[in-house]
Amino acid sequence: MTTRSEPGEGVVSDPVTLLYSEVEEELRAAVRGLLADRCPPAAVLKRIESEPYDLDLWKTLAGEIGVAGLLIPEQYGGAGASASEAAVVLEELGRGVAPVPFFTSSVLATRALLPTGDGLLEELAEGRKTAALVVPFAASPYRAGADVRLEDGRLTGTVTGVAGADVADVLLVPVGGRLHAVEGDALVQVVPSLDQTRPVATVTFDGTEARDVGECDLAEVLRFGAGLLASEQLGVAEWCLDTTLAYVRERHQFARPIGSFQAIKHRLADLWLDVVRARAAARSAATDGSALSVAVAQSWNAGVAVHAAEEALQLHGGIGMTWEHPVHLYLKRAKAAEIALGTPGDHRAALASLVDVPGPE
Repeated sequence: MTTRSEPGEGVVSDPVTLLYSEVEEELRAAVRGLLADRCPPAAVLKRIESEPYDLDLWKTLAGEIGVAGLLIPEQYGGAGASASEAAVVLEELGRGVAPVPFFTSSVLATRALLPTGDGLLEELAEGRKTAALVVPFAASPYRAGADVRLEDGRLTGTVTGVAGADVADVLLVPVGGRLHAVEGDALVQVVPSLDQTRPVATVTFDGTEARDVGECDLAEVLRFGAGLLASEQLGVAEWCLDTTLAYVRERHQFARPIGSFQAIKHRLADLWLDVVRARAAARSAATDGSALSVAVAQSWNAGVAVHAAEEALQLHGGIGMTWEHPVHLYLKRAKAAEIALGTPGDHRAALASLVDVPGPE
């Protein structure tokens, strides 16, 4: 049993299942199998210094498994699936720190575009095009906005820290409650990013012609994205826990596995409990999607992903500190995601407001 609420409304009880359906498990198996074959962490590590995004992998995910159109209704060529199915995909992509634009194009940009019914949805569903929502990846649902002006159908301004813009065919720019599409005329410059598997860019418009595609509730889009980001963070934490458990069973010291030492057992038992709670929070945010569930999930999961990656790094000892071991990719993904779409502090403040907990004077 979880709770559902909307901003400004009271909290009411509403049953939400946290179990995975058979269809979701089949989707998970398909994505996990493809990533294991085409995109193991070692392969991701080799790519990040040259071409971080694996667009061939993305074509397979979009075309053969159909993940690009999961959230798009069947009338536009999509699967008409729910956020729960998208969350399963994000769990697996998080486990593999997979460098594909699923979250930026098939979740954020698609969610922004859905209410408009624009024809671009069909191209996104088929994976023929990708899109990016031109807002800073660190934007918050609680203070959404962009430094872009619109005059006579042309955009002017600069937006920093935009995820997915460098591989997007279409840029979706929210201005004044409307969504505008730009194809090919903006200046996109990739900038250094902590998470090398998800580059960010500075997008500059200088009198750039844009097409008005319809209304856009940016705060709702970012809230939806934050709720699903919790599933990606869960996937990161699960990989770190599973990989560390396997390592401490095999690594011997003083003629015994280091996992047999009581101190190690306690640390991993605590981490396991944290990950179990993160799974429940992520599942609730995906299934329920209320402002309350999203705030709970991001308040918890962002920190759990970072903690799991830190524990993995430390418990792998010397090898964990090397560039050759992929654990640093997970720590960087976790740290970057911790400040994406609202910090844990932002979400805790929102949670306190939603449940009428008084803040400081």
